[in-house]
Amino acid sequence: MTIPVHEIQEQTLIDHEAGAVERIERALEILGDDVVILGHHYQRDEVVRFAHFQGDSFQLSREGAQVDARYIVFAGVHFMAESADILSRDDQIVILPNLNAGCSMADMANLEQVLTAWAELEDVLGEDPEAHIMPITYMNSAANLKAFVGEHGGTVCTSSNAHGALNWAFAQREKVFFFPDQHLGRNTGRDMGIPLHEMVVWNPFKSYGGLTDEQILNAKIILWQGHCSVHQQFAPGHVDLWRERHPDINIIVHPECRMEVVEKADFIGSTAKIIKTIENAPAGSKWAVGTEVHLVNRIKNEHPDKFVTLLSPFSCLCSTMYRISPLDLATVLEGLVDGEVINQISVPEDIKQKAKLALDRMLSIPK
Repeated sequence: MTIPVHEIQEQTLIDHEAGAVERIERALEILGDDVVILGHHYQRDEVVRFAHFQGDSFQLSREGAQVDARYIVFAGVHFMAESADILSRDDQIVILPNLNAGCSMADMANLEQVLTAWAELEDVLGEDPEAHIMPITYMNSAANLKAFVGEHGGTVCTSSNAHGALNWAFAQREKVFFFPDQHLGRNTGRDMGIPLHEMVVWNPFKSYGGLTDEQILNAKIILWQGHCSVHQQFAPGHVDLWRERHPDINIIVHPECRMEVVEKADFIGSTAKIIKTIENAPAGSKWAVGTEVHLVNRIKNEHPDKFVTLLSPFSCLCSTMYRISPLDLATVLEGLVDGEVINQISVPEDIKQKAKLALDRMLSIPK
């Protein structure tokens, strides 16, 4: 009997991954306390099972910096590993198991575009834009953008402290330049009572962001035209559909979702808040969750006494995070066993120092 090719390929993958598990376990036994593995919430289960710490990007970067391990293996994406390197000690080495694990949102804003935007804002606002506007970058951004923000008096924010970051900024300057996620900025600004007409979107592919001088001068928040490719997939109709099926269901979504989705939700919060909210909910409660599918499935499996489902009928997968496989993890760990560092993430010292200024400011801002 002829075995279909797809079945052969599937079995080969299973065999390879089974072998990778043994290789990882063997390498970890040899390396001991010399290595720590950080696993992001969105990482696939086959990889995150080996994580010594699991959490969001900034939480994990801080965990890595506080341990004695010489090697920090970050099972996340590129900007997360950069942040870990910025916050780590000089004697620590940060490794990303697969260098192709990037972030589509972080890629939507680069330093050249931001420098051009800043110069154009300077042209409209006056010679010293820092007298008028505060730059804030979301954690999901490259190290050189964090450095830009640090150099210009701004800060980094996460989904859990964006409200505090905006309050901090408005206490010092009249406007905020927020990048790269427009949805987090808009949802936070709206929650603070800022009218939509005072929040404008800057298109980096158009001169002066596609905005008039009047729009820039009248804006409280200038939002970069960027978004999360995962959270962008959730739609208002998904909320309506679940409410029709289960009138008693709770809708909880990440603030990277579109405003139209956030408006219809019962709860809005970061990954940590989503996890905690469902964890503390009563048995028998129902939850439709608007965030990455691996996290939703993990919450579902950890709380069988509750009904937990993905808000979208489609699998909203962080495909770049998914690029890290058990084979990748096995390869970098075995490299360390052999005295070889594979896929080290090293931020240049001048960028590191300026970026750390922005990150330190973030840590000083109350949520």
